[in-house]
Amino acid sequence: MPHRSGEGPSASEVMAWFAREVLPLEPLLMHFLRTNWRNSGDIEDLRQDVYLRVCEAAQEEYPAQVKPFVLATARNLLINRARRERVVPIEAIADPETLNLPADVPGPDRTVVARDELRRLQAAIDHLPPRCREAIVLGRIEGLNGREIAERMGIAERTVSEHLAKGIAALAEILHGQNSLTEGKP
Repeated sequence: MPHRSGEGPSASEVMAWFAREVLPLEPLLMHFLRTNWRNSGDIEDLRQDVYLRVCEAAQEEYPAQVKPFVLATARNLLINRARRERVVPIEAIADPETLNLPADVPGPDRTVVARDELRRLQAAIDHLPPRCREAIVLGRIEGLNGREIAERMGIAERTVSEHLAKGIAALAEILHGQNSLTEGKP
């Protein structure tokens, strides 16, 4: 649609263009929104936000291809909404790959390093004296407090503290000291 030189289309021209070009795409837009944003309570608001952004852009210049423009606007809106909310319930997004959000998944190199560290830690824990090992597992892995560990192990809380301190010192020595298990020494 031609417009006046140096100016965008008038409000009535934008409304006519919108009714002719954008409104017929509503079923497609709604399907896109429902597919990519599962919180159905937000869908109507999202549609209105897409329409608002499309109209604002059309006031400057009509998009060359309306359908891809509307869908790209919807996609960008969903990305912005997800980023703004920071914590997005997993059920809110049907297909996160569609949104192209950066993944918080560690890369393969970090995964390999983490697994190696876990193996080293498990080997170090296995080398602890039995009572120290039990106190460390109950306190640091299962998350029990000193009283709960004492009850489970049938010992005094002070003894639990001693076992924990001795176990942590031994782990530090095994993992970071001269007695590293990776060097083949117990």
